[in-house]
Amino acid sequence: MEIAALVRKHGYVANEDLARTFNVAVQTIRRDIRRLADAGEVVRHHGGASAPSSVENIAYSERQILNHREKEAIGRRAAAEIPDGASLFINIGTTTEAFARSLIGRRGLRVITNNLHVASLLAGGDGCRVVVAGGAVRVRDGGILGLAAQSMLEQYRADYGVIGISGVDDDGTLLDFDPEEILASQTIRRHSRRVFLLADHTKFARRPLVRAGHINEATAFFTDAPPPAGIRDMLAASGVGLHVVDTNVRKRT
Repeated sequence: MEIAALVRKHGYVANEDLARTFNVAVQTIRRDIRRLADAGEVVRHHGGASAPSSVENIAYSERQILNHREKEAIGRRAAAEIPDGASLFINIGTTTEAFARSLIGRRGLRVITNNLHVASLLAGGDGCRVVVAGGAVRVRDGGILGLAAQSMLEQYRADYGVIGISGVDDDGTLLDFDPEEILASQTIRRHSRRVFLLADHTKFARRPLVRAGHINEATAFFTDAPPPAGIRDMLAASGVGLHVVDTNVRKRT
């Protein structure tokens, strides 16, 4: 889209400038920016839009809201694949937190996590025993990282590793922002019998700086829209299960 191309070219463009450029109302630009932000093409700000950063993630409070319905649907679908009595790692991220919410009320689970939000969601129930990694807490999103956390994760081997990611490149490379977070995620993948990768459709438009692995390292990939054709071919060739959720299905009450 022309708006996204202009924002990428200049880094940041005000809504008023975009309205003048395209000779439309500011309200029209705001609607277009909202759609582009939901698709991960731009980052929406009060009064304008900027290009997605390759070196800094979107603020946690914004990520909690962004594509919330899609993340909840992905989380429910992935959680449906986890049997009672299973052991699992859950890493940092808003989509993995949505997954954790769908585990509430399950029985006999053992969860190892470096995500304080996941721990607080699951620790209050009788059906789930939670082990929390030790280490430094990253205040902005509740992630626990560092050598102590890494060492603790290395001590376990679980039935499932449930991980999120910040970006997926066209060749299937998984991308993220923080090398320490990537180390924890890689440890989880190595120490899991099955790996569930959770990512909404916007992650295919984002290009963080640091390589975190490859999509073919997962056992199953859960998303809310069909991935690009090249990614689908990679998943099929590697035997990675693809689960595209229906975001219109509401949670049962």
